[in-house]
Amino acid sequence: MAMSESTASRSENEEQLPRKLGVWGIWLLVINGFVGAGIFGLPSGAFALAGEYSIWIYVICALLMLPVILSFAELGSYFKGTGGPVKYGTAAFGPFIGFQAGWLFYVARMISFAANSVLLTDSIGYFFEPAAEGIGRLIALGIIIGGLTLINVLGSVESIRSLAVFTVLKFSVLIFLVFGGLVLLGSEVVPAFENPVPPISDLGAAALLLIYAFVGFEGAVVPAGEAKKPERDMPLALLLGLGSVVILYMFIQLVTQSAVPDLASSESPLLDASGALFGTAGAIILMIGVVTSVTGNLVSTIFSTPRLTYALALEHSLPKWFGKVHPRFMTPANSVIFFGVFAFIGAALGSFTALAAMTVLSRLFLFIITCGAVPVLRPKFAQQKSRFILKGGYLIPILGILACLWLMLQVSFNSIWLTALFIAIGTGLYWLGRRQASVSEQ
Repeated sequence: MAMSESTASRSENEEQLPRKLGVWGIWLLVINGFVGAGIFGLPSGAFALAGEYSIWIYVICALLMLPVILSFAELGSYFKGTGGPVKYGTAAFGPFIGFQAGWLFYVARMISFAANSVLLTDSIGYFFEPAAEGIGRLIALGIIIGGLTLINVLGSVESIRSLAVFTVLKFSVLIFLVFGGLVLLGSEVVPAFENPVPPISDLGAAALLLIYAFVGFEGAVVPAGEAKKPERDMPLALLLGLGSVVILYMFIQLVTQSAVPDLASSESPLLDASGALFGTAGAIILMIGVVTSVTGNLVSTIFSTPRLTYALALEHSLPKWFGKVHPRFMTPANSVIFFGVFAFIGAALGSFTALAAMTVLSRLFLFIITCGAVPVLRPKFAQQKSRFILKGGYLIPILGILACLWLMLQVSFNSIWLTALFIAIGTGLYWLGRRQASVSEQ
């Protein structure tokens, strides 16, 4: 364990990335991790399972993820270096578990990025059909992924500025839908709750469906090495992010189920709601919201995820090439370019549904490792100043582990064998990286 701690400290001292991220910059990463494409399609599925009670399923999902997020918040206040789950797993359980945490997270985020790139290309095809087919699709994917890769090579400030623009556009559209619906529908948005409460099995299925709108936040803890005061800003940004999105989600559900009579059968619930409330112009505005939402999610992902391979290189778990910082732009340019190239390959070869299904189990393993790290690391950090220490002993991380285990019981067989394959590949890369490191030290 002492060796793991010294390794983490050494890598923090070796970091060269400038600290420019404040609490609002981290908050932008958090909410763009949460609010991607899911909320634009989930309200209909939730209503089909839970009816008018679906609004409370968002609260249940937030409560399920709260102990996980709180565990991330506490650990985020402990470390000032880049890596997030890599740091937590390494310090608590040794470099091999730390590497697997970072590797599983990296794979899940890369595949998710590829899936959302496909979704964005399909959305652009709504306006310009050639962009969604054949060579036009590949060109569109190249422009999207190549452009975002270039922005992130040029600098972290430019990335956060572009993320802020997409965030403003995305939330402007969603808030336009919410406030416009509240004004036009008035008291009709308030459910009567006259129908019987759906069976527990349906409520559980609805919670499982909506939980995907409450993951993605974990990417915000990775660039702690670029945060001004991570011990204060990481916990605050995570909790503000969860509070912001759960309120937004609940209002979106209220307006949508009031505006769309046959919501349960809708394939594009927010688009249908906007069309019903504001006509064709409203539908177009909402589609712009889809594009900006997915783009914001992509910007957030490509900013934070390459920092994982950068951190793993500093831990000597990957070749040094990944840990190189661009001498002019002061960004982990090699890691950013590597991410962009392989994300493009994944997007070019896969569909949104197939790619998205591959990420589920990896995230849950990551959450369990993080929650399990809290009781191991708290005795070592609790006495230090300005740390965010959870109340109630170890009850909160235990609840987080139990929530993840329950969700694991719901995953498909495809997710299981794909995750096992990723773990095997990661193990091979880890031992290769360690062997190279030992040879260079001799």
